[in-house]
Amino acid sequence: MLIAAFVSACEPDGGSSPGGSDSPGGQAAPEPTVEAAPPADPGVAADLAPEVANPPEADISPDAGTPQPAANPDPPERDFFLFARPEKVRGLYVNSWSAGSRRRLPALIELADSTEINSFVIDIKDASGYVSHPSQVSLARDIGATGEIRIPSLSYLLGKLEEAEIYPIARIVIVKDPLLTAARPDLAVQDTAGGVWVDGKGFVWLNPYQREVWDYHVALAREVASWGFPEIQWDYVRFPDAPASEIGRTHFPGEGGQPKAEAIRDFLAYSRDALADMGVSVTADVFGVTTSATRDVGIGQIWESFIDVVDVALPMVYPSHYWKGSFGIDTPNAYPYEIVRSALEDALKRSAEMPGAGATRPWLQDFTLGKPPYGAAEVRAQIQATYDVGIDEWILWNPGSRYTAGALEPVGGFAEEPMVRIANELIPVSRRYELYDTTTVIVGEDPPDGSAGTSGTVGKGPGG
Repeated sequence: MLIAAFVSACEPDGGSSPGGSDSPGGQAAPEPTVEAAPPADPGVAADLAPEVANPPEADISPDAGTPQPAANPDPPERDFFLFARPEKVRGLYVNSWSAGSRRRLPALIELADSTEINSFVIDIKDASGYVSHPSQVSLARDIGATGEIRIPSLSYLLGKLEEAEIYPIARIVIVKDPLLTAARPDLAVQDTAGGVWVDGKGFVWLNPYQREVWDYHVALAREVASWGFPEIQWDYVRFPDAPASEIGRTHFPGEGGQPKAEAIRDFLAYSRDALADMGVSVTADVFGVTTSATRDVGIGQIWESFIDVVDVALPMVYPSHYWKGSFGIDTPNAYPYEIVRSALEDALKRSAEMPGAGATRPWLQDFTLGKPPYGAAEVRAQIQATYDVGIDEWILWNPGSRYTAGALEPVGGFAEEPMVRIANELIPVSRRYELYDTTTVIVGEDPPDGSAGTSGTVGKGPGG
């Protein structure tokens, strides 16, 4: 069973601490700290549903009686922006603090302008439960989710991205939302002993069976789509991951005997239908293990159950998150090329057998968790592995949104052949096939879930 570990992530204008799958953050004076999410898959926190049956439009209308946040630097010159989808999405995760910073945002745009990067995944709602912008969704305002504005002006942000020809993707965390669970404990996973269920790390989770949870997030998605975000990315679209001793105390009102994987499929299909009139793509972050595991590892994510109800699935195939012995490799973190290639080959094989399957676009690791430290060679090895299986899109994850520029192809191409880590050696990328088949394998027990498996520590990356 994958165990998610969360760490503080990033701050508005300062450095970043190691961590986070979901999103990092902090506050402004002392640097803010927002809970990060699991890496083996991009994570998401859950939001409560609005009080209306058809949340999208009902909840978006402004409420004249509610004061607006003070720091809206530039009044919107227009209220809709147009973005063309790149032929090949190659992106970076940009946490909300960086997206709202007048210093960090230009630096990230400059990095994109000088390299192959053409897309940013931007936190609209992370695992803290806070909505990054001055939302007009009534439930968000009622529960205090607009109490920590990190992106004062969507108009300013989107205008800058449109000007730089950067494709924006709105990341919305679903089932991790301490604000919603506090305001509406009835929407949380319940404990068989009574009250809300709290996992071993002290987290309370939203219940994916609750339709109100679905509607709240769809309302937020419709709001940002109305501004021009062309893609909605669901994160933490899953059930909690915890040891069996803890999960045994959970009760899910509304379950009615429905399997978890069916509930996740139903939400994804529902959100796609609810957003169809907005013309946006609907994508989902999923655990890396889902590309190889043939059964549900307990979180409701099975490749065949979701791949045909999303436009794109984004498995978090971070090498540092795989079990010892995964794909026959003793130290997965030291084999970034082999792990990513094996995981994505499995995904493509399974998608090929599914009519209407969406595309696969992996989350790749640009952070260090264990040995060796990750630099340009390790990040580039993952990108090359993605290309070598026939996928030409990817997104890098770093909780503090600080990336290894040397791993990215400059405009005009590399001046020198890039180095990559393959078979735990640093070699020129053109020599990768000489060493690819020499990976040391081990004979031992299978991972706990009986699949290729990922490690039990999930400290960086979305929550899946």
